[in-house]
Amino acid sequence: MRIAVGQFASTEDWQTNLKTCMTLVDDAVEGGADLLVLPEDSLALFIDEPHRIAEAAQPLDGPFVTGLLEHTAGTRTTVVVGIHEPAGDGKVYNTLAAIRDGGIVAVYRKVHLYDAFGARESDRVRPGDGEPVVFDCAGWQVGLMTCYDVRFPEMARLLVDAGAQVLAVPAAWVRGPAKERHWEVMVTARALENTCYVAASGECGRRNIGSSMVVDPLGIVRDRLADRPGLLWAVADREELDEARRKLPVLANRRFRVDPSIRPREETA
Repeated sequence: MRIAVGQFASTEDWQTNLKTCMTLVDDAVEGGADLLVLPEDSLALFIDEPHRIAEAAQPLDGPFVTGLLEHTAGTRTTVVVGIHEPAGDGKVYNTLAAIRDGGIVAVYRKVHLYDAFGARESDRVRPGDGEPVVFDCAGWQVGLMTCYDVRFPEMARLLVDAGAQVLAVPAAWVRGPAKERHWEVMVTARALENTCYVAASGECGRRNIGSSMVVDPLGIVRDRLADRPGLLWAVADREELDEARRKLPVLANRRFRVDPSIRPREETA
């Protein structure tokens, strides 16, 4: 499977961001990508006024996603993109949509909300139900995670238990002391401990680090971007995946299952 990962600096204007996403889609389609992973917050990013996320949110049948659906019609590239979606109670969902040939093939709503390093995503965002989301792309099984989810190894393991061979991880990883190191370690660890590919897209710009990358099943970074907009490429190879799982049979050797039940938020506050 040919993978493209796009990163860009999202703005407050969804129409500008849609045009940027369309350009990245065009480049990915032209390059023969089976999968294109775009960042979290691709719809709109409010750096100084995060409360505006709710007013900017759009449903899955809103103009941003509809524009991407129309733009992908007649193509075979699956596009994973992040938006904020109204939750119906004044809050929003942090949502990933997987889009192919004019249709939505999968939807994931972020489970682990970024209540860390002084931030309070849960003040504005409602968590999803935690059901692992895995979909088929060019004969490969792709699992969906968003940003802060990558800090929770059980999330990735649940997706791999559900059949995922590739993890798509859109993100908007905030800058801070050692934060870029955290990102690299977590993305690499999720690939290595599950012997799977990880395609991680980071929003870049004034607030976030970018640093998109693709990591192979033995933890090797195949390609990465720095802090500027761009598109990177990698290939997921079936024989390479199988060989990695023969050499490092951690999935076969493990002794513990992951309990898929969701803990109430009051237990984790």
